[in-house]
Parts: sequence; structure tokens; C-alpha cells
Amino acid sequence: MPSDRPHLALVPPPGALGPRDSQDPHRFFNRDVSWLDFNRRVLSEATGDRNPLGERIKFLSISADNLDEFIVVRVAGIEARKAARVRALTDDGLTPEQHLGAVNQGIASLMRDQQTAWARLRTDLAREGVTFLAPDELTREDATWLEGHLLHNVLPALTPLAVDPTQPFPFLPTGSLALILKVRDSAASEGRLIILPLPSHVGRFIPLPSVSANDQARRFVLLEEAVRHVALDRLLPGCLVDEEGLFWILRDSEIRLPDAHIDRDFVGAFETAVRSRYRGALLRLGVTPRTSPALRAALRAALRVTPERLIVAGGLLRLADLRHLALPPRADFFDPPLHPRVPAPFAENESNLFAALAEHEVVLHHPYDSFESVVRFVRQAAADPDVVAIKQTLYRTSRDSPIVKALMDAAQAGKAVTAVVEIKARFDEEANLHWARDLERAGAQVVFGFRDLKTHAKVSLVVRREGGTLHSYVHFGTGNYHPETARVYTDLSFFTTDPALCADASALLNYMTSCALPAPFARLAASPLTLRRTLLDLIEAESAHARAGRPAWLWAKMNALVDPELIDALYAASQAGVQMDLIVRGACCLRPGIPDRSPTIRVKSVVGRFLEHGRMVAFGGGQPLGTGEPRVYLSSADWMPRNLDRRIEALVPLDGPDARRAVLGMMETLVNDTAHSWTLESDGSWHRVRPGSTPCDAYRVFMDQADEETGDNEDSGDAP
Repeated sequence: MPSDRPHLALVPPPGALGPRDSQDPHRFFNRDVSWLDFNRRVLSEATGDRNPLGERIKFLSISADNLDEFIVVRVAGIEARKAARVRALTDDGLTPEQHLGAVNQGIASLMRDQQTAWARLRTDLAREGVTFLAPDELTREDATWLEGHLLHNVLPALTPLAVDPTQPFPFLPTGSLALILKVRDSAASEGRLIILPLPSHVGRFIPLPSVSANDQARRFVLLEEAVRHVALDRLLPGCLVDEEGLFWILRDSEIRLPDAHIDRDFVGAFETAVRSRYRGALLRLGVTPRTSPALRAALRAALRVTPERLIVAGGLLRLADLRHLALPPRADFFDPPLHPRVPAPFAENESNLFAALAEHEVVLHHPYDSFESVVRFVRQAAADPDVVAIKQTLYRTSRDSPIVKALMDAAQAGKAVTAVVEIKARFDEEANLHWARDLERAGAQVVFGFRDLKTHAKVSLVVRREGGTLHSYVHFGTGNYHPETARVYTDLSFFTTDPALCADASALLNYMTSCALPAPFARLAASPLTLRRTLLDLIEAESAHARAGRPAWLWAKMNALVDPELIDALYAASQAGVQMDLIVRGACCLRPGIPDRSPTIRVKSVVGRFLEHGRMVAFGGGQPLGTGEPRVYLSSADWMPRNLDRRIEALVPLDGPDARRAVLGMMETLVNDTAHSWTLESDGSWHRVRPGSTPCDAYRVFMDQADEETGDNEDSGDAP
């Protein structure tokens, strides 16, 4: 990949950031505290009896993984601002010290609750025959098997590292799990420290040979327990172990590039920064209770850990590893399988989606609608001799991405392929750099977009020669071009041949590749150019309807509602009388239900089997709910400053009656859901919705609809 490729910068146009309001900061909830509340809602799915055991394990691992990422990204940023003595207050009026204190308190409380959840789950698993044994609880046959397993599959990857005046404390990257040992060569010798990192590629939960014919029970030994009890004599022959413990570390994983390096060679500097990201400052040190005070003190001294960064976990360190726990394949351990449908227009024209799209706009609701239709769209474009060009954004995608492979096939077939690859997608930087190289080798034109903006819009544009002229087909999405996450995230896809939207998509993509400001869009809104202003205008238009005495309502669904200017606009609309239902999965800084500020705003969060990721918004336009032609949009953007001011995002209008009706139906079902919903109170507390006399399970409704429509069109996943 050329290292001298120019990387474009853009300063948002005047007014794009919007004025900062100087009103009472207490009108906002703290973003990070609100996010921690969201992760508690995720954790709640791991408790109680609402979900099967395997699903509860999954939710606990998700909650733990979410929290780890929050620490290495969000907490890292707060600490960096504190260290730099940045005195600016948060939107809710906290100093950096107060902000960090509130966040650390929330993290500590959440970690305790995660360990409590694990203790309950471990008991419930044991009741079902899934047990975790200490090595001294094993039979002679099991102990012999475990020793052989360690000898052949674990010991060759273990390296004990001495810590003494000639050997400094070894560097351990973020996420590392390691044993700390105090050993002596003889009874009379002086003790020394040994650090024994546990390799991440070796399974944490070692399954013992099955003792049941039908494999309905499982017995596990933890890797660290097995190594401690079985392997130390082989690793440290002749040594006496006086003290031992287990520890885990998290480091600052933000990427920070000096401007001088960026301006000289952005891609090269970025590659270097990605390689060194896991060497950041230590943010958390986790230890088990059996780690002695002396060993804790040694770790704190070597790693320069302040007291608030030390975690004593009474259960399992690195709970996110539970996602790798291989439970028995019992139907009662997991949710029933989902059978994604292929919508009728595509099912009737599986071999030629372009013929279907020439007749119909199509909205897909993933994962209930198969993501294979999106893959098939790109694959057929790559194989179609009449397709002359494909333009595609890539923010995140899978390791063996069929989308990228199709783009490579298209480029090798001589089509004009342009891929806007966002190499700043957090924790996917290396994968995206890899895909960029592969695409360039295949002959595609790879563009990295703007230096100071992330390309987050999801757009795929296909240009096809038909009857001597060129016709365009476009796909807009709310989620990534990632077949794996499309099975567990709810998202929207929209296919259209509308000439205005296709022209807007082309202009947006050309803006990404050329940095030339586009002419005004006909239908689309895009950040950082017009999306914020468009949303503000739409909210104000709804307020005007309310002030004139007409019906006024707004529905919106997003992952986060953080932006102060938009929140203030929603407050003003509520005071004008606009009725609002907001579905906010994660952080919400808006305070609903305050009589003199937000009396007509209701906020709920839907947390359940699938991760709610789709963004959509509807405005009544002066007509009663359920009548008229409301203005309906899908979007790649959450309502956050970063999405509106520092990213390329798209807000896409759905003007066709079928598309509009489909999205409004989804919204109505989610607004009415009582099975997976939480409501936000004006004091910041979240309460699970009670089913009531007319319960509604949104996921059950969507799955039943998919099952009803699948029939003979069940997706085989192997169509071209």
C-alpha cells in the first residue's frame, strides 16, 4: 500500500457544530453514567429466569466485554483530560475529577454485580450437570488426562519470566491474564518473583472427557488452576512456591497520532500507532482474593497502580472469556433458532435482484430478514457483465468477508470498483488495513476518506448499463456490512432505484473520495454538512404544528442520545406540545417527564435477544398518528456530537408507501413492547416495564412474521 497517499482533512462548515447552550447543565444526565446504566440492563438479562442458561452466560460475557472496552476507551479519555488539567466541564456540569469519580464508582459497583451474577450462574450450571472442578477434586483418570493435555497442548506455550534486578517486570499487553509466583530454589534460599503469562490462544475452560453417553453434562477445569496445580513442577523444576496469585490488566487502547506524523504519512503513522496501541498506560489491575498482600504490593509497585485502579474480584477474572465456554448442545440452554426470511421480491428473483429492484423498493429488518440478500446484491453486481461500477463504504466487516471478496472479484473482472475503507474504525483498524491491501492488489481503487472524519455511512452503489444508458441501484444501511453481526444485531437495509437518492448517494461517495463539497442534496442529509440542520428543522417543523394546534408527534430510535443541541431542541418541542416516544438503547442524556421542560417525552430502552442497532425516526407532519404521510427516515447516525460533527453519516428518507409502512410498523411494535423494555424516569432511574394486561413481545412478533413469510423461501445461504 503506498505510504504517500494523501489523506484528506475537512473543517466542518460554519454553524455545523451549533451553538452551545449556557442553560442549567442539570438538564442533562451524564453520558458515561448513563452508559453504565445501559450495561446494567444488559447484565440484567444474565440474571433471573427470563432467559435460558446459555443465553444468560452470553449476556454476562457481553456485559463484561462492554465494560472492558468502556474502560480502555472512555475511562482512558477521561483520565487523559484530567492528566492534561483540562478544566472544561462535562455537559452535565462535572469537573474532570468529579466525572472520573462518578465513573469509577459505577464501574466498581457493576463489576461486583457481574461477579454476583457469575456466582449464581455457576450454581445454576452445576444443577444442570455443568461443573467447574479444582484439580484436587479430579479422579486419578481425569488427573492423568489433564496432565497429558497440558503437556501436549499448553506447556510448550508457557514461558516463566523472572523479576529481579537484572530482569525488569515484563511488559504485558492489555487484556493479559498471568500468574504471579514467589519461589525459592531451596528451603534456605531467598525468594524471587516469577510472572507466568497465560496464552490467550489456549482455551480458558478445559473440558474434561465426557462421563455421559449423550454428552448432556460437562466438566471443566480453569486453565489457571490446571497450570498452577499440574504444570509448575515441570516449568520450575526444583523450585518451592511460597505464594501465588492470578492477575489481569487493562491498558489505555486509544490511538493518538501526533499531527506532524499525520501530515507526513497518515497511513504509515496509523499502522505504527495501531501496532503500539496495546502498550498504553495501565488503567485497571485485577487480582483474585488469594493473591497475598505482598504480591499485590509487588504488582502495584511494578505497574505503578494507584488504589482506585486495583480490583479484587471474588469470582472469575476476565469474565468476557465466558463467550468461549462450550456448553452442552442442549436445546433448553439456548433461544430457539431464527429462520431469516427472504422478502418476496427477492425470493421471486433470486438470480436477478436488479430485476426485482427495478419494480420494488425493499426494506429489510435484520436479522429477521436475511443479510444474505445484501451479500447477494454485491455478488450479483460483481458477476453481472452489464454492471460497470460499484462504489462501497466499509466501516466494519467480517474476517472472511464475502462483500470484500465480491468487490475483489468485480475489480479483477475489469469493473470500476471504489472502496471507501475506514481505517479508524476502533479495534478493526488492522483488519481494515488488511482488506485495503487485498482490494488494491485486486485492482480496486481504495480511498481512506478524511483524516479528521470517520466514514460511518453505510452505502453501496451499483451502476449498470441497461438499454444503452446507465442506471443506478443503491443500498443504504443502519449497520455494517458484516454478515456475522447481522445475525445478532437488529438493523435496517433499504434498496432503491429512486433517481434522486441514487444521485445523492453518488454525490456523497464522490465527496468522500474527492473532498469536494457536493451541491445541495435533493433528498439525502449527510453529516457533517446537513444532517444536524435537517434534524433541527424537522423538530422545529413538528413544534410549529403543535403551536398551531395541529397533531404533532415524533418517534425516534437510536443507540445513544447525547447531543446537547438536539436535546434542547427536543425540550423546546415538548414544551410546544409535541408527543414523543424515544427508544434509546444505550446512553441517554435527556431527562424525560419534567413538567416544565420535557412533559411529553417518553424514553424507553429495548434490551433482549438481539442488540438493537437500527436507527430510524418519524415525524407526524401535522397529521394524527396512524394517518397521513409521516416523514420517515433511516440513518447510520446516533444523535451524538461525534456522529453529527466528526463523521460522514447519512439520513435517508423513505417516501415510498411500502417502505414507510414497514418502518412505522417496526417502530410501533417496539414502542408497544412490554417484554424487553425499560423506561427512563426523570431522576435517571430505569425500570423494567411490566407486561400488563395486553403484553407485547416485540421479538416474538418479528420472529413470527419471519416464520410466517419464510415458507418455501427459507434462505439457503448459498445462492450467487
